[in-house]
Amino acid sequence: MISVTDLRPGTKVKMEGGLFECVEYQHQKIGRGGAKVVAKFKNLETGATIERTFNSGEKLEDIYVETRELQYLYPEGEELVLMDLETYEQFHVPKSRVEAWQFLKEGMTVLGDMYEGRPLKVIPPTVVELKVVDTPPGVRGDTVSGGSKPATLETGAVVQVPLFVEPGEVIKVDTRTGAYVGRA
Repeated sequence: MISVTDLRPGTKVKMEGGLFECVEYQHQKIGRGGAKVVAKFKNLETGATIERTFNSGEKLEDIYVETRELQYLYPEGEELVLMDLETYEQFHVPKSRVEAWQFLKEGMTVLGDMYEGRPLKVIPPTVVELKVVDTPPGVRGDTVSGGSKPATLETGAVVQVPLFVEPGEVIKVDTRTGAYVGRA
């Protein structure tokens, strides 16, 4: 059990029959009377966000979430198939639980937050190297558009790249923002 005064962003708890991660936390002390804790939680299974107010003495059930290396195998409909690199067990994970899934390449190693043997959240590497499949030719002096053009990557994702990038080149992409970082 964890006291609500010990909540911090990133703390994972079990409440109301679901698994939640604390996103924001605020301790409020009003003139007379007890202190209150206002916290915003994200449901780890559905992605829904809720806000709850607690009295300072309340307790929540904290959970242990293990981070493990997983390998992305292939997409299957609206799910992605991942394999635990230690146990070789395969999991079907909805795309909604995978951050930046459009930048994942088959065989890529990702991190997974595991609870009771099942993945809750999948986090890709911060920067990935992907091949440019298609992009329009860059016209010299065409800087009206800010000096960038759209490029389709091997995974199907579309990112903005500088005018000098050509099809067939391998580029680095930041998975948090979807922005071009540089050539590989």
